[in-house]
Amino acid sequence: MQPFNVPIQITLQDSRRRQGRSAFSTSDRRKKKDHGDGEPASDVQKKLPSSAGEDRAILLGFSMMGFSILMFFLLGVTILKPFMLSTQREEANCTIMDTHVKDDWLDCSFTCGVDCRGQGKYPCLQVSVNLSHSGQKAFLHYNEEAVQINPECFYTPKCHRDKNDLLNSALDIKEFFDHKNGTPFSCFYSPDGKPEDVVLIKKYDQAVIFHSLFWPSLTLLGGALIVGMVKLTQHLSVLCEEYTNMAREAGNIASQKELQQYRLWRKGRKKRSGF
Repeated sequence: MQPFNVPIQITLQDSRRRQGRSAFSTSDRRKKKDHGDGEPASDVQKKLPSSAGEDRAILLGFSMMGFSILMFFLLGVTILKPFMLSTQREEANCTIMDTHVKDDWLDCSFTCGVDCRGQGKYPCLQVSVNLSHSGQKAFLHYNEEAVQINPECFYTPKCHRDKNDLLNSALDIKEFFDHKNGTPFSCFYSPDGKPEDVVLIKKYDQAVIFHSLFWPSLTLLGGALIVGMVKLTQHLSVLCEEYTNMAREAGNIASQKELQQYRLWRKGRKKRSGF
């Protein structure tokens, strides 16, 4: 039996060497596959594609932010700027003193088509009130625009050819105020400006300013939150991918150490057995 010991030992050693080479080649192939055939892991992570849902969410977020900026611009020009330039008014109680339609009608112009313009006249309704806090007589106007257009008339109707319709609308308003004769109602006056310019309603009040600032700000915040959440999700996915790669590499190193320990154990056992 002695002559067969050397060939058997050589055969076992060759088989162990082949197993070791195959194990190392398998681990090398796994590393190359995990790292993108020799490319750095960071480059692979940077190339992670984003899903269609994430792209749509980012597009929605930037669209919301762009729309909110446009709303800020439009509302700032049409509402906020006139409010800042308008005269600040305080609330008071007014009592009707006199309402009448002036005999002299005022000129106005209107359009009847693309290249058609006409001239007309409208009646001037004057409403005199008494301010309860000062007892001063003043002219009442519908809003701030009516004061700027014509300080003497309560309002300026839309100009057109039908004079009877314009007169009837003025008489209807006159009848409404005649029923309030002696009954106090809320009005707004300017303590710093002309006290005789009193308006019935304020065009730009605090509620309008609040909504002009609140809704664009909410849209801007919503768009920023959507973009931020998507970016945070992508960052967390990259961190998860890095952790998975590190755990896989650690597992490969641990398996290689176990394989080496197993080989040493087998080698020592063979030596003790005499092969």
